[in-house]
Amino acid sequence: MIIRIDELSDVPIYQQIRNQIVMGISGGELKAGEQLPTVRALALEMGINTMTVSKAYQILKSEGYIMTDRKNGARVRNEIRQEGALSDANRMELKRIVSEARIAGISKKELISLVDEYYGKQGE
Repeated sequence: MIIRIDELSDVPIYQQIRNQIVMGISGGELKAGEQLPTVRALALEMGINTMTVSKAYQILKSEGYIMTDRKNGARVRNEIRQEGALSDANRMELKRIVSEARIAGISKKELISLVDEYYGKQGE
């Protein structure tokens, strides 16, 4: 999986890394148990500070997407907790997206069509 960073984005780089790894897991690009690059290797490849990658990995670990240990590095968890509900932060993000779509003149039907398209890309 290739992680691409938008340096002009308002989204912090660590959050962009986190988001792309989550999308990779959801979309099947990253499989259960798959080894992620080391913090140092990913930072070097992307030309960013190791602390930035470390922060992304720490967040992913705390959210239950990956597991880490000194011997084996970071891996996608074999079983990711499925709570059947969005976190409060994700609910607020969804509310923001819906609000921006409404302001942009996107109909509810168009927005639902986009959700269906993106959900379908990542498995049903």
